[in-house]
Amino acid sequence: MMSIRSLLVVVSMLACASCTKTPVAHSPENDLALLWVKHAAEYEAISIQVYQAAELALPGFINDTSWSAMPAQQHAEGLPPAVILDVDETVVSGIAFQLAFERPFTNRKMYDFYQENVAVPVPGVVEFITAVRQAGVAVFFVTNRPCELIDNDPDPCPQKRAVIKELLDTGIETDDMHVMLSNEQGWDRAKIARRQHIAETHRVIMLFGDDLGDFVPCVRKKLYGPCTQPATAASRRRLVEDHRSYWGRGWYILPGPTHGSWTSFP
Repeated sequence: MMSIRSLLVVVSMLACASCTKTPVAHSPENDLALLWVKHAAEYEAISIQVYQAAELALPGFINDTSWSAMPAQQHAEGLPPAVILDVDETVVSGIAFQLAFERPFTNRKMYDFYQENVAVPVPGVVEFITAVRQAGVAVFFVTNRPCELIDNDPDPCPQKRAVIKELLDTGIETDDMHVMLSNEQGWDRAKIARRQHIAETHRVIMLFGDDLGDFVPCVRKKLYGPCTQPATAASRRRLVEDHRSYWGRGWYILPGPTHGSWTSFP
Protein backbone atom coordinates (compact mmCIF):
# COMPACT_ATOMS: atom_id res chain seq x y z
CA MET A 1 0.00 0.00 0.00
CA MET A 2 1.33 3.44 -0.88
CA SER A 3 2.34 5.52 2.15
CA ILE A 4 0.88 8.97 2.74
CA ARG A 5 4.33 10.44 2.09
CA SER A 6 4.60 8.65 -1.26
CA LEU A 7 1.06 9.71 -2.21
CA LEU A 8 1.89 13.35 -1.51
CA VAL A 9 4.98 13.11 -3.71
CA VAL A 10 2.95 11.69 -6.60
CA VAL A 11 0.26 14.37 -6.23
CA SER A 12 2.92 17.07 -6.14
CA MET A 13 4.55 15.72 -9.31
CA LEU A 14 1.21 15.63 -11.12
CA ALA A 15 0.44 19.18 -10.06
CA CYS A 16 3.81 20.42 -11.31
CA ALA A 17 3.35 18.57 -14.57
CA SER A 18 -0.01 20.27 -15.13
CA CYS A 19 1.61 23.65 -14.49
CA THR A 20 3.93 23.19 -17.44
CA LYS A 21 1.13 22.64 -19.92
CA THR A 22 0.66 25.38 -22.47
CA PRO A 23 -2.71 27.11 -21.83
CA VAL A 24 -5.29 27.05 -24.58
CA ALA A 25 -4.95 30.28 -26.53
CA HIS A 26 -7.97 32.55 -26.42
CA SER A 27 -9.07 33.39 -29.95
CA PRO A 28 -12.23 34.56 -31.71
CA GLU A 29 -12.74 31.03 -33.02
CA ASN A 30 -13.40 29.72 -29.49
CA ASP A 31 -15.05 32.79 -27.97
CA LEU A 32 -18.60 31.75 -27.13
CA ALA A 33 -19.82 35.35 -26.88
CA LEU A 34 -18.70 36.07 -30.44
CA LEU A 35 -20.02 32.78 -31.73
CA TRP A 36 -23.40 33.37 -30.06
CA VAL A 37 -23.85 36.75 -31.73
CA LYS A 38 -22.67 35.35 -35.06
CA HIS A 39 -24.70 32.16 -35.15
CA ALA A 40 -27.49 32.08 -32.54
CA ALA A 41 -31.03 32.55 -33.81
CA GLU A 42 -31.79 33.70 -30.26
CA TYR A 43 -29.61 36.80 -30.74
CA GLU A 44 -31.56 37.78 -33.84
CA ALA A 45 -34.86 37.12 -32.06
CA ILE A 46 -33.90 39.33 -29.08
CA SER A 47 -32.84 42.22 -31.33
CA ILE A 48 -36.02 42.05 -33.39
CA GLN A 49 -38.07 41.79 -30.19
CA VAL A 50 -36.45 44.96 -28.79
CA TYR A 51 -37.14 47.05 -31.86
CA GLN A 52 -40.65 45.74 -32.48
CA ALA A 53 -41.62 46.38 -28.87
CA ALA A 54 -40.24 49.91 -29.15
CA GLU A 55 -42.16 50.53 -32.36
CA LEU A 56 -45.41 49.46 -30.68
CA ALA A 57 -44.74 51.91 -27.84
CA LEU A 58 -43.73 54.78 -30.14
CA PRO A 59 -47.18 56.40 -30.64
CA GLY A 60 -47.78 56.59 -26.89
CA PHE A 61 -44.48 58.36 -26.25
CA ILE A 62 -45.14 60.80 -29.08
CA ASN A 63 -48.63 61.66 -27.86
CA ASP A 64 -47.72 61.98 -24.17
CA THR A 65 -45.92 65.32 -24.29
CA SER A 66 -45.14 65.10 -20.57
CA TRP A 67 -42.99 62.03 -21.18
CA SER A 68 -39.19 62.06 -21.49
CA ALA A 69 -36.72 59.18 -21.44
CA MET A 70 -34.23 61.61 -19.88
CA PRO A 71 -34.98 61.58 -16.13
CA ALA A 72 -33.77 65.14 -15.59
CA GLN A 73 -35.45 66.67 -18.63
CA GLN A 74 -38.23 69.07 -17.66
CA HIS A 75 -40.57 71.49 -19.45
CA ALA A 76 -40.01 69.76 -22.78
CA GLU A 77 -43.68 69.60 -23.77
CA GLY A 78 -43.23 71.99 -26.68
CA LEU A 79 -40.06 70.43 -28.06
CA PRO A 80 -40.05 68.07 -31.06
CA PRO A 81 -39.57 64.39 -30.13
CA ALA A 82 -36.34 62.48 -30.75
CA VAL A 83 -34.82 59.08 -30.15
CA ILE A 84 -31.13 58.48 -29.38
CA LEU A 85 -29.28 55.33 -30.42
CA ASP A 86 -25.78 54.06 -29.82
CA VAL A 87 -24.08 52.83 -33.02
CA ASP A 88 -21.93 49.73 -32.51
CA GLU A 89 -23.93 46.61 -31.60
CA THR A 90 -27.08 48.77 -31.50
CA VAL A 91 -27.38 49.90 -35.12
CA VAL A 92 -24.24 48.55 -36.81
CA SER A 93 -23.34 44.93 -36.11
CA GLY A 94 -19.70 44.64 -35.09
CA ILE A 95 -19.48 40.86 -35.17
CA ALA A 96 -17.59 40.64 -38.47
CA PHE A 97 -14.97 43.08 -37.17
CA GLN A 98 -14.74 41.33 -33.80
CA LEU A 99 -14.05 38.02 -35.51
CA ALA A 100 -11.54 39.44 -38.00
CA PHE A 101 -9.31 42.00 -36.31
CA GLU A 102 -5.92 41.16 -34.84
CA ARG A 103 -5.78 41.71 -31.08
CA PRO A 104 -5.33 44.06 -29.29
CA PHE A 105 -8.12 46.43 -30.29
CA THR A 106 -7.41 49.94 -31.55
CA ASN A 107 -9.76 52.57 -32.94
CA ARG A 108 -7.68 52.69 -36.10
CA LYS A 109 -8.20 48.98 -36.73
CA MET A 110 -11.96 49.47 -36.58
CA TYR A 111 -11.76 52.51 -38.86
CA ASP A 112 -9.67 50.61 -41.43
CA PHE A 113 -11.97 47.58 -41.31
CA TYR A 114 -15.06 49.56 -42.26
CA GLN A 115 -13.20 51.40 -44.98
CA GLU A 116 -12.82 48.03 -46.68
CA ASN A 117 -16.00 46.23 -45.61
CA VAL A 118 -19.71 46.95 -45.86
CA ALA A 119 -21.43 47.53 -42.52
CA VAL A 120 -24.35 45.26 -41.59
CA PRO A 121 -27.34 46.40 -39.50
CA VAL A 122 -28.43 44.87 -36.21
CA PRO A 123 -31.64 42.88 -36.86
CA GLY A 124 -34.78 45.01 -36.64
CA VAL A 125 -33.15 48.44 -36.45
CA VAL A 126 -33.70 49.57 -40.05
CA GLU A 127 -37.41 48.90 -39.88
CA PHE A 128 -37.65 50.67 -36.54
CA ILE A 129 -35.84 53.81 -37.69
CA THR A 130 -38.00 53.90 -40.81
CA ALA A 131 -41.12 53.86 -38.62
CA VAL A 132 -39.68 56.53 -36.31
CA ARG A 133 -38.96 58.90 -39.16
CA GLN A 134 -42.32 58.27 -40.77
CA ALA A 135 -43.84 59.35 -37.46
CA GLY A 136 -41.94 62.64 -37.66
CA VAL A 137 -39.45 61.86 -34.90
CA ALA A 138 -35.79 62.90 -35.14
CA VAL A 139 -33.09 60.24 -34.88
CA PHE A 140 -29.69 60.92 -33.25
CA PHE A 141 -26.71 58.58 -33.09
CA VAL A 142 -24.36 58.92 -30.11
CA THR A 143 -21.22 56.80 -30.30
CA ASN A 144 -18.02 56.57 -28.30
CA ARG A 145 -15.89 56.20 -31.36
CA PRO A 146 -13.48 59.10 -30.88
CA CYS A 147 -12.52 61.88 -33.25
CA GLU A 148 -8.83 61.29 -34.08
CA LEU A 149 -6.53 62.63 -36.76
CA ILE A 150 -5.56 60.06 -39.39
CA ASP A 151 -2.40 60.31 -41.49
CA ASN A 152 -2.63 63.24 -43.90
CA ASP A 153 -6.42 63.54 -43.79
CA PRO A 154 -7.24 67.22 -43.14
CA ASP A 155 -10.61 66.28 -41.60
CA PRO A 156 -10.38 66.78 -37.79
CA CYS A 157 -12.89 63.95 -37.34
CA PRO A 158 -12.71 61.43 -40.20
CA GLN A 159 -14.40 58.90 -37.91
CA LYS A 160 -17.66 60.84 -38.16
CA ARG A 161 -17.53 60.56 -41.92
CA ALA A 162 -16.87 56.84 -41.49
CA VAL A 163 -19.83 56.34 -39.15
CA ILE A 164 -22.17 58.15 -41.54
CA LYS A 165 -20.92 55.92 -44.37
CA GLU A 166 -21.50 52.77 -42.28
CA LEU A 167 -25.03 53.86 -41.41
CA LEU A 168 -25.68 54.43 -45.10
CA ASP A 169 -24.36 50.91 -45.79
CA THR A 170 -27.10 49.58 -43.53
CA GLY A 171 -29.75 51.61 -45.35
CA ILE A 172 -29.95 54.47 -42.83
CA GLU A 173 -29.25 57.99 -44.07
CA THR A 174 -28.12 60.69 -41.66
CA ASP A 175 -25.89 63.77 -41.46
CA ASP A 176 -23.25 65.51 -39.34
CA MET A 177 -25.83 67.16 -37.10
CA HIS A 178 -27.32 63.85 -36.01
CA VAL A 179 -24.10 61.92 -35.28
CA MET A 180 -22.07 62.71 -32.14
CA LEU A 181 -18.69 61.20 -31.27
CA SER A 182 -16.44 61.44 -28.23
CA ASN A 183 -13.60 64.00 -28.41
CA GLU A 184 -15.95 66.16 -30.46
CA GLN A 185 -16.85 69.62 -29.13
CA GLY A 186 -14.99 68.73 -25.94
CA TRP A 187 -17.19 65.71 -25.21
CA ASP A 188 -15.58 62.81 -23.37
CA ARG A 189 -16.69 59.18 -23.17
CA ALA A 190 -19.52 59.99 -20.77
CA LYS A 191 -22.47 60.17 -23.15
CA ILE A 192 -24.63 62.11 -20.71
CA ALA A 193 -23.31 65.47 -21.98
CA ARG A 194 -24.29 64.61 -25.55
CA ARG A 195 -27.72 63.40 -24.48
CA GLN A 196 -28.20 66.64 -22.57
CA HIS A 197 -27.11 68.59 -25.64
CA ILE A 198 -29.84 66.89 -27.67
CA ALA A 199 -32.34 67.46 -24.86
CA GLU A 200 -31.84 71.22 -25.16
CA THR A 201 -33.72 71.18 -28.48
CA HIS A 202 -35.70 67.91 -28.42
CA ARG A 203 -37.91 65.90 -26.09
CA VAL A 204 -36.01 62.63 -25.87
CA ILE A 205 -38.61 59.86 -25.92
CA MET A 206 -36.41 56.75 -26.30
CA LEU A 207 -32.83 55.60 -25.64
CA PHE A 208 -31.21 52.54 -27.25
CA GLY A 209 -27.89 50.87 -26.55
CA ASP A 210 -26.02 47.72 -25.65
CA ASP A 211 -24.09 49.17 -22.70
CA LEU A 212 -25.24 50.61 -19.38
CA GLY A 213 -23.38 53.81 -20.30
CA ASP A 214 -25.85 54.37 -23.15
CA PHE A 215 -28.45 55.17 -20.50
CA VAL A 216 -26.72 56.41 -17.34
CA PRO A 217 -23.30 57.88 -16.49
CA CYS A 218 -20.68 56.56 -14.06
CA VAL A 219 -20.65 52.93 -15.14
CA ARG A 220 -16.87 52.53 -15.59
CA LYS A 221 -13.84 52.32 -13.34
CA LYS A 222 -12.34 55.28 -15.20
CA LEU A 223 -13.78 58.67 -14.30
CA TYR A 224 -15.60 60.55 -17.04
CA GLY A 225 -18.07 63.41 -17.10
CA PRO A 226 -19.85 63.99 -13.78
CA CYS A 227 -18.36 60.92 -12.05
CA THR A 228 -16.36 61.45 -8.86
CA GLN A 229 -15.87 57.81 -7.88
CA PRO A 230 -15.07 54.70 -9.93
CA ALA A 231 -17.98 52.40 -10.63
CA THR A 232 -18.18 49.01 -8.94
CA ALA A 233 -20.20 45.93 -9.73
CA ALA A 234 -22.53 46.90 -6.88
CA SER A 235 -22.95 50.51 -8.03
CA ARG A 236 -23.78 49.33 -11.56
CA ARG A 237 -26.51 47.07 -10.21
CA ARG A 238 -27.89 49.95 -8.14
CA LEU A 239 -28.10 52.08 -11.28
CA VAL A 240 -30.16 49.37 -12.95
CA GLU A 241 -32.48 49.11 -9.96
CA ASP A 242 -32.76 52.88 -9.48
CA HIS A 243 -34.05 53.19 -13.05
CA ARG A 244 -36.23 50.09 -13.03
CA SER A 245 -39.27 51.95 -14.37
CA TYR A 246 -37.46 52.90 -17.59
CA TRP A 247 -36.32 49.46 -18.80
CA GLY A 248 -38.63 48.40 -21.60
CA ARG A 249 -40.43 51.72 -21.21
CA GLY A 250 -38.38 54.27 -23.08
CA TRP A 251 -35.05 52.53 -22.45
CA TYR A 252 -34.25 49.55 -24.68
CA ILE A 253 -31.06 47.56 -24.20
CA LEU A 254 -29.68 45.04 -26.68
CA PRO A 255 -27.31 42.12 -26.04
CA GLY A 256 -23.66 43.17 -25.74
CA PRO A 257 -21.72 40.06 -24.69
CA THR A 258 -18.55 40.67 -26.72
CA HIS A 259 -17.23 43.93 -25.24
CA GLY A 260 -18.27 46.96 -23.17
CA SER A 261 -18.02 48.54 -19.74
CA TRP A 262 -19.20 45.31 -18.07
CA THR A 263 -15.94 43.51 -18.94
CA SER A 264 -14.07 45.29 -16.13
CA PHE A 265 -16.40 43.86 -13.48
CA PRO A 266 -16.06 40.07 -13.25
